[in-house]
Amino acid sequence: MLRVGLTGGIGAGKSAVSSRLAARGAIVIDSDLLAREVVAKGTDGLAEVVAAFGSEVLTAEGEMDRPAVGRIVFGDADARRRLEAVVHPRVRARAAEIEAAAPDDAIVVHDIPLLVETGQSDRFDVVLVVDVPPEVQLERLTQQRSMALSEAEQRIASQATRAQRLAVADVVVDNSGTLAELDARLDEVWDTLIECAEHGPDTKR
Repeated sequence: MLRVGLTGGIGAGKSAVSSRLAARGAIVIDSDLLAREVVAKGTDGLAEVVAAFGSEVLTAEGEMDRPAVGRIVFGDADARRRLEAVVHPRVRARAAEIEAAAPDDAIVVHDIPLLVETGQSDRFDVVLVVDVPPEVQLERLTQQRSMALSEAEQRIASQATRAQRLAVADVVVDNSGTLAELDARLDEVWDTLIECAEHGPDTKR
C-alpha cells in the first residue's frame, strides 16, 4: 500500500485533484468529510463540542451550526485547539479504519487541508502539494466563493504559508492553469505514484 498525503492552501483546487486521483483508481479519504461525520447529530463528538462551547453551537434541528462554531474559533487559538482536540483524533481514527479496509496494493490518498499545520507530513510515503500563487487563491476566493477580499486574505493568512507547504512536498501539482493542464500533470503524477507503489517511495519526483 502506498500512503499519500494530499494538501494545498484554500482555493488551490485540492478537491479537483482528489476527485481526479479517485477517477484514476486511488482510494481517497477526505478529512473534511470525516470531520463532518465525527460531529454529526447524535455522535459523542458533537456532545463534546456542545460541552466545550455551549448549546448555542447547535441548530434548531440539533446539528452542529458550523458557521457559529467558526465564529467562535476563528481568531481564537485556544478555542480552535479545544475544537481540534475533539475532532482531529476522531478523524484520524476513522481514516485509519477506512485505510485498514483497503486492498494491500492500494494507493490511498489522505486529503488533509491542514496537513502541514498539524505536522503530519512524516506520516506518509509521499506528500503531494497542490500549489497556486497567492494572487490566484485570492481571485478564486473572491470570484468563485464570493468572499470579501479582507476575509479571503484572513483565510489565507490563517493557514501555512506557500513556502511551508512546498518545503514538505515530494510531488508538486501546479493548478494555476486550465483543467486540461491539470489532467496532463495528474497523468504524470499517477504514473509516479504507481512507480512508488511498485518500487518504493524513493522513486518519487
